[in-house]
Amino acid sequence: MSLGDEDGYGNDAGRTSDAYSTIGGTRQTRTRLPDGPTGDPYGPRRPARNSRSLITFAGVVILLLGAIAFANMGGDKADSNGKSDTTSGNKADAAPTAPTGTKPVTGKNGTIPSGFAHNQQGAESAAANYAAVLGSDGMFNEDRRHEIVQALAASDTKESLQAGFDADYSQDFLAQIGLNSDGSAPTGSTFVNRTMPTGTKAKTYNAETAEVAVWCNGLFGLTGEKSTKPVTSGWFTVTMKLTWNGSDWKIIETGQKQGPTPVTGDNPVSGSDEIADAVNGFGGFTYAR
Repeated sequence: MSLGDEDGYGNDAGRTSDAYSTIGGTRQTRTRLPDGPTGDPYGPRRPARNSRSLITFAGVVILLLGAIAFANMGGDKADSNGKSDTTSGNKADAAPTAPTGTKPVTGKNGTIPSGFAHNQQGAESAAANYAAVLGSDGMFNEDRRHEIVQALAASDTKESLQAGFDADYSQDFLAQIGLNSDGSAPTGSTFVNRTMPTGTKAKTYNAETAEVAVWCNGLFGLTGEKSTKPVTSGWFTVTMKLTWNGSDWKIIETGQKQGPTPVTGDNPVSGSDEIADAVNGFGGFTYAR
């Protein structure tokens, strides 16, 4: 037997097996009283209640409920001296994604953040920022790509990393996605390649090396009426092996895999021009754990 077979469940909610019940019925028996002196077949009627008194009573109840709700609103308790009580055991704990203490870096190596803290938080912050840079449109221009790799790679891995990225961003690949040979977009189009780190996780860490996974959301494609590669979003995880060079974290090796991918929401798709305006108008971040 399914739940829908029981009274009050499933699609038959509110159904009753009372054979005498009707829509709007109360399961009560109406009794006809003897006719009153006025000829009313139901006898003398109950005096009508003053509607103004009902409205006044309802208003008082509403005000009382509002006062109770206001009194119970969240906020720090105050002691007898009027000071805020921040030590209450009922105060909610910080969310797992809240900042954990290490401030963002203030240094820059060109346009790339540098000078990350020599601790686990610093390694995670470095990995997040490096993922954003390696997932930017600058990687599609050869000169800019070489600058990025030289700034981020460890001294003994620069050549191998650069050779690997050069192979990935070949002229054939650029042509396939509709870009010019220098990585620029065709006239009338805007090229979009942006990576937004969502979270980081240190898989291993010690004072000399770290392996950090960065969960990312990315945008990729070309805007414009004639584009055959519209801007799409995707989810992927970048994993980096880092080494401490005495002053900063540097990349030894990188890898990437798809996901984890959440269910796509029901937001309406924006037009090509709106996407281009957003990409050109909203800048990126310096990420810190």
